[in-house]
Amino acid sequence: MKAAVFAARAREQLSFEGLFLLILLATIALRFYSLDLKLFHHDEAIHAWFSYRLLTEGIYTYDPMYHGPFLYYMTAGIFSLLGDSDLVGRLLPALLGTLLVPLLYPIYKLGYLDKKQTLVAALFLAVSPNMVYFSRFLRNDIFIAFFTMVLLVALLYYFERHKMRYALIAGAAIGLGMTAKENMPIIILIFGVYLLYLIWTRKVRLPTYWVRDLVLGALVAVGIMAILYSSLGAHPDVLMDGWIRAIEHWTSMHQAQRLGGPPYFYILLFILYEVPILILAVVGALQFVDIPGIVSRWKERRARREGAPEVVAVSVDHGEVPEEEEPPEVEAPPVEKAQGWKDRLREVFSRGEGFRPVDRQKEFARFAIFWMLLSLAVYAYIGEKVPWLILHQLLPMIFVAVYAMTTKKAVIAVVASIFLVAMTFHVAFTPADINEPIVQVQNSEDLREVFAKIDAADKVAVATDSYWPLPWYYRGDRASKLAYYSQKVSEPTIYGGDFDIVITHDGDTYPTLEGYVKETSRLNYWFSYEENKERLLEYYFLRDGKMGSRNLEVFSRVPAGTTA
Repeated sequence: MKAAVFAARAREQLSFEGLFLLILLATIALRFYSLDLKLFHHDEAIHAWFSYRLLTEGIYTYDPMYHGPFLYYMTAGIFSLLGDSDLVGRLLPALLGTLLVPLLYPIYKLGYLDKKQTLVAALFLAVSPNMVYFSRFLRNDIFIAFFTMVLLVALLYYFERHKMRYALIAGAAIGLGMTAKENMPIIILIFGVYLLYLIWTRKVRLPTYWVRDLVLGALVAVGIMAILYSSLGAHPDVLMDGWIRAIEHWTSMHQAQRLGGPPYFYILLFILYEVPILILAVVGALQFVDIPGIVSRWKERRARREGAPEVVAVSVDHGEVPEEEEPPEVEAPPVEKAQGWKDRLREVFSRGEGFRPVDRQKEFARFAIFWMLLSLAVYAYIGEKVPWLILHQLLPMIFVAVYAMTTKKAVIAVVASIFLVAMTFHVAFTPADINEPIVQVQNSEDLREVFAKIDAADKVAVATDSYWPLPWYYRGDRASKLAYYSQKVSEPTIYGGDFDIVITHDGDTYPTLEGYVKETSRLNYWFSYEENKERLLEYYFLRDGKMGSRNLEVFSRVPAGTTA
């Protein structure tokens, strides 16, 4: 009796909703636990500093080098509510990264994913190293991933329910995404092209008032963009030339390839961090294409062309069809009159007449494969190769990976997720410098010792242009003790300033300073391909290669009465 009760309770706890909730709780824990474990990345410090200036001085103007205004206004708002700190600065990325998982549920409710697909997709989103790492990271790309999911859900519901509110939500997602980062148009273009395909093939119904809804959704998107890009009306000129400057900037970045890499750069990152998802996505795409079916149909067509006897299909359930039994005559379907493109357009926009019902899961898989392949191609082409752009390729890849999710495939996915969990803990929860390409140029934990020296000093000279993240960590009242020279200055300037600490870059420094003792500390670091290219396979398993770094030299004044 007790065993039966236990089994019943276990089945209840392991229901679809129960498992989905457990995955969501794990997602929350991985995003929010010890959110300030690592120092801010170089870019995070700049983003937080601009947000702080917006809050305290009201200063902000759109600059395409630092992406759209959404991050700065939202982060400044959170700072105003909860205070300015590393942890608070990362709250919004963590929240939006978490919300990717519950956004799967409405897709499941519409029937585009089944229960197994939904659970495995949720698991992948929850424990993916890149999804976790960049959800704990004050950059714009996790915002784009979130708005992409909102846009996807809104469009699915709009074409299912034909309600104007879903068009407005889609417009808001586009507008907010466009104010977050300049790669949102790539998402809009991919979604738009596939939507046109669905409309042209009559796989979706156009609602009666679709023109009205399209106009209203566009107005919402444009309105959000106008408000934020104009800095709430303070800089209306940005609306005229901001988009031109953005195109010019990113075209120049693509051509310069400041942070370049080969076209297969992101495939290497997938192999490093997301290899189970990559493999399952390849399997899912092959299952969708149905290679065995293509081969068998090709053989049948070839046999017919060569005049070979047609093979009689045998049904396991009903037995062989007797050879002497002739098939019943079937009336040939009427031949449709060939349509011109004008006739087809009239049919397409005739409020849904002739709508073709589709297999939702199969059509969603077709869209995910289209989305994934175009994303891989676009980011392979773009010259600027940075690790956070992998998110926009990983999101559709997860949907492809869960296609045709049988119980066996689900078990394989869960077991393979052990690799994802291990990598997540390595890259996101190691309280030290890690030799991984995912960090790009991360500020070193060694800086904490430099901070301790600065905290103990009264006057500090920063005689180098390599000073980030100091403006963020020494802001407000604490900023007064630092004097920024942005280059090495003459020794008399140092001695005359009566500085307790002098900070320089080791590439342009002083051999010695009289009365000071020198120590070298790592400022930031990155994975060095050149230092590891002879042992890449060994590095893959050990992750113990050499790092590139930029270093600071810290000169501390010797107390009077002692010798250096």
